[in-house]
Amino acid sequence: MCLVWENLTVELPSMASGSTRKLLSDLSGYAEPGHIMAIMGSSGSGKSTLLDSLAGRLSSNVKMSGKVLINAKRSSMDCRDISYVTQEDFFLGTLTVRETITYSAHLRLPRKMTKEEIDSVVDNTIMEMGLQDCADSKIGNWHLRGISTGEKKRLSISVEILTRPHIMLLDEPTTGLDSASAFFVIRALSSIAYDGKIVICSLHQPSSDVFNLLDDLLLLSGGETVYFGEAKMAVKFFAEAGFPCPTKRNPSDHFLRCINLDFDIIAEALLRYQNICAIPESSSYPVKIRTTEIREILIEKYKCSDFSINTRRRIQETSEEPAIEPNKRNNTSSWKQLSTLTRRSFVNMHRDIGYYWLRMALYVLISISIGFLFFNSGTDRETFLERAKCVCFVYGFMSCLSCGGLPFFIEEMKVFRRERLGGDYGEAVLVLSNFFSSFPFLLAISLLSGTIIYYMVKFHPGFPHYAFFCINLFCCLSVIETCMMIVASLVPNVLMGIGIGTGVIVFMMMASEIFRPVPDLPKFFWRYPVSYISFATWAIQGEYKNEMIGLQFDPLLPGNSKVKGETVLQTVFGVPLSHSKWWDLTSLLFVLLTHRLVLYMALKYKDRIASKFTRLHANKTLQHLSRRVSKAGEILSSSKRHHPQRPLSSQEGLRSPIP
Repeated sequence: MCLVWENLTVELPSMASGSTRKLLSDLSGYAEPGHIMAIMGSSGSGKSTLLDSLAGRLSSNVKMSGKVLINAKRSSMDCRDISYVTQEDFFLGTLTVRETITYSAHLRLPRKMTKEEIDSVVDNTIMEMGLQDCADSKIGNWHLRGISTGEKKRLSISVEILTRPHIMLLDEPTTGLDSASAFFVIRALSSIAYDGKIVICSLHQPSSDVFNLLDDLLLLSGGETVYFGEAKMAVKFFAEAGFPCPTKRNPSDHFLRCINLDFDIIAEALLRYQNICAIPESSSYPVKIRTTEIREILIEKYKCSDFSINTRRRIQETSEEPAIEPNKRNNTSSWKQLSTLTRRSFVNMHRDIGYYWLRMALYVLISISIGFLFFNSGTDRETFLERAKCVCFVYGFMSCLSCGGLPFFIEEMKVFRRERLGGDYGEAVLVLSNFFSSFPFLLAISLLSGTIIYYMVKFHPGFPHYAFFCINLFCCLSVIETCMMIVASLVPNVLMGIGIGTGVIVFMMMASEIFRPVPDLPKFFWRYPVSYISFATWAIQGEYKNEMIGLQFDPLLPGNSKVKGETVLQTVFGVPLSHSKWWDLTSLLFVLLTHRLVLYMALKYKDRIASKFTRLHANKTLQHLSRRVSKAGEILSSSKRHHPQRPLSSQEGLRSPIP
């Protein structure tokens, strides 16, 4: 197996600046099994862009040309041969290292493997990556102290090597690590490469010990190839180009010093100060010329070197070899994915005190407060107003405590995006597993809060009324939880999610019975369709019927007959009695089902829709730029004022002595 990229160019069009920026410019290279390759360069040199191009994860607002081939066939992320470890390490912090790898193994390994075989793979992976000492330690989150950054990076690699992919791509796996941790990570990757795998990683500035572990090296500067070949031959290449590496200096430091254009900016800034003297002879600068000139010399040197010729020859040989179809992903069954993901989510929810336990305590505390506030509401002439206020508070404002789960939903979305890109499971599995794992907690909240409020306030007696109250509350909480999940799948951070989520909930409550009877709402928009899609409308309306129908209240004037609850519903609250409370509950369940469907659609199509819009914008930008260039050419060619044969001294407004 061989990974090849040929004439790879990536452009980022910009309408604002009126130009197209080349992120990668005509790159060609290859990677073979048994070798670990490092992509090095300064920040912004194109390291991550190249890895994204090889992995098929480029952003949709850029244009890519060229070829990326695996076994003479176009590469695809829909195969087991490629795994990609990004810079960010997203995990559920309440799980241990062993649990994280085990759950991932059950999600990714073939269905024919037994539990004993999966456990053996997990143990071997832990041993291979040196995670024995922290295997039973929790990863860590906002309230749990966890493993170190280096151990977390090795955990990211462990999850990806479970399927034993032939190609591993890693984006700066040593960033944020000390020298010892970085050396251990690269040594582990070297052992994987020597096992017949292709390993490509981007490194920012490795130590000399790490550099000695590398087999191949690709140096990038400004998206162009400065050097590609064996890592040990790079020192010779720089020496032949006139920039030898000084003794006792880390070669990677020397390479980056020669191609990092930021040094020119720093030098120009220093020269602005009058008290800064010239650079002494003992300076660490390799030469007394600008880095821009060094870079251009090295690029031209490489284009004419044997390294470039050998690269082209090897790419040509690879293209003539017979194509081999990559192995397609062989995931486990959807049922096993659902059960595994449900167990994992339940364990995470159970261990994280902020996920449900803290909210459960708040629900109980607020329920007791509501119970004392509306304690022992009887059937006096004005108690129906107290009952209605209590119902509105429970199903309107109290249910908004579910917004507190948004930060945890956003963290889960980060894990989901990583695992979905790896092909672990689909959107439907996540939607169902989230509902099943959260079901016990939401049911417990509904029963605890419903029992406390129902019996302290003395709502309509009878078990059927009590059961309806709790079921109605459960459905209401489930709708809000799903709504927060939808927001979490769309927003990039917690602050934006809290603002949008709170706004959506308040917007839905405005169309319910809390502020104004539904028949009195403006028909356009508020009554049709907002009141029909609002969870609060159906929840409050159903509980009104559950509470009022069958009760009789004291009359407003002594001596009159008692007022029936049905009369109160129609005359005071404007609630129609054309359908029963069970119809309202069914409608609320339909709203819940609709929200779950919207969540599925958001997870599945959000990135696709966003990519189409960004791709459309990129195409329009490129067309606009091409029209501007062609129009500018026409203007310059037809201009008499700037005709090339006319001398500068004769041009109007110029007093040049040059004839």
